[in-house]
Amino acid sequence: MHEMAGRLWRAVLAIGADPRDDPDLRDRKRLLVVAAVMVLPAGLIWGALYRAFDEPLAATIPWGYTSLSLASIAIFALNRRFPLFRLAQLSLILLLPFLLMLTLGGFEASSAIILWSLLCPFGALLFSEPREAPRWLIAFLGIVALGAVLQPLLRPDNALPEAVRFLFFVLNIATVSTVAFVLLFYFAVQREIALGKADGLLLNILPKVIAEKLKNESGIIADHFESASILFADVVDFTPLSAALGPKEVVGLLDGVFSHFDGLVEEIGLEKIKTIGDCYMVAAGVPAPRPDHARALALLALEMRDYCSGIVTPGGRPLDLRIGINSGPVVAGVIGRRKFIYDLWGDAVNTASRMESQGTPGTIQITAATRELLEGEFVCERRGTIQVKGKGEMETWYLVGRGAQPDVADPSVVAAADAAYASP
Repeated sequence: MHEMAGRLWRAVLAIGADPRDDPDLRDRKRLLVVAAVMVLPAGLIWGALYRAFDEPLAATIPWGYTSLSLASIAIFALNRRFPLFRLAQLSLILLLPFLLMLTLGGFEASSAIILWSLLCPFGALLFSEPREAPRWLIAFLGIVALGAVLQPLLRPDNALPEAVRFLFFVLNIATVSTVAFVLLFYFAVQREIALGKADGLLLNILPKVIAEKLKNESGIIADHFESASILFADVVDFTPLSAALGPKEVVGLLDGVFSHFDGLVEEIGLEKIKTIGDCYMVAAGVPAPRPDHARALALLALEMRDYCSGIVTPGGRPLDLRIGINSGPVVAGVIGRRKFIYDLWGDAVNTASRMESQGTPGTIQITAATRELLEGEFVCERRGTIQVKGKGEMETWYLVGRGAQPDVADPSVVAAADAAYASP
C-alpha cells in the first residue's frame, strides 16, 4: 500500500514535467499540479453538500470545477504547456466561486464563497511572472464590483439552513486564509532560498565586506592598503602534464588541488583572489587589514608545498609548486559590472608574481620585505641576488619552514635550487 502511494505521488509530480525545465519552473509546475489535484476531492464534497441541502444548481458549479480542473490536468500531462495550464487553473479559481455566489443569492447568502476567488491573485504570485499578478488582482476586484452591482437582481435567499450558512462562512474564511498563508509562506521561503543562493554565489566571488558594499553602494569600490602580502603559486611543468592527460583528468587534478587550497585559505582566514589556469593567487591583509599578513601567507605556503609534494602525477613525479610571496602596499577593488572580480594592483603584486615565475620548483621564494616580517619565527635561506624582470637586481630568500633558528644560507640547498632554476 505504501509503495503504491509512493508511485502515485511520483506520477502526480511527473505530470507536465520536461527534462529541459529549470529548477524554478519545475517547482512551479509541481506545486500547481499538487494544488489542483488536492482541490479535486473538495469540489466533489462541496457539490454533494449543496445537493444534499436542495441546491442542485449550486451543486453543479463545484462539480463542474472538478471536471474542468481534471480535464486541464489531463491536457497538461499530454501537451506540457504550462502557460495554458496555469491560465486554466487561475481562471477556474477566479470565476467559479463568483458564479456560485450569484447562484446562492449574493455575498451574504453564499457565506462569502467569493473569498475563494482571492486565491487567484495569490496563486499568480507563485505560478506566473510577478508582473502578471496585478492583472489577476484587478480581475478579482472587478468581479467583486460586478457582484455588488448584480446583488439587487439576485434572489434574496436559498435553501441552506442558517446553521449551515454560518458553518460554510466559518469554513470559507478559515480555509481561504490558511491556503493564502501557505502560498505566501511558500513564496517567502522560496525568496529566502533564492536570496541565500545569490548571496552564497556572491560570497564565492567577493569578500563578504566587499559583497555588502556592492549591494548597498553604487559607486566605485576601491581601497588602498599600506601593508599586505600576496602569494602566487603555479604548478611546475603543467603544460606537458596536461598534454599527457585527458580533459577530465586535468580538470579533476586542478579541482582537487585547488579545492584543498581553498580549505586552507578559509581555515587560516585569508582571501583567495583568483585562479588563472594553473596559477593560484591569495592575499592577506585585504580587505580586512591584519598585522600578521606575512606570517599567515607563510603558513599557507608551507602547507601548500607539503600537500603537493605528496601527490604523484601519472608520470611518477611529485606535483611540484613554484610559490612566490611579496609584501607591500596594494590597491584593491572591484572591476567590471558583468562577471566582476575583486582584484589587486600595485608594484607589490607584480613583484610577488615575479617571485613565483622566477622561482625554483618545490620552493617558496620571498622578497626581503616579506622576510623581514617573518624574522624570528620561520627558517629562511638566502638565495642571493637575482635579476628580476621589470625590477632589476633583487635580493631574495627561500622560505624553508617554521622555527626560531637564525636565518642562514645552506650552500647545498641554494646551489641545488639555482641549478634547477637554470636548467631548461
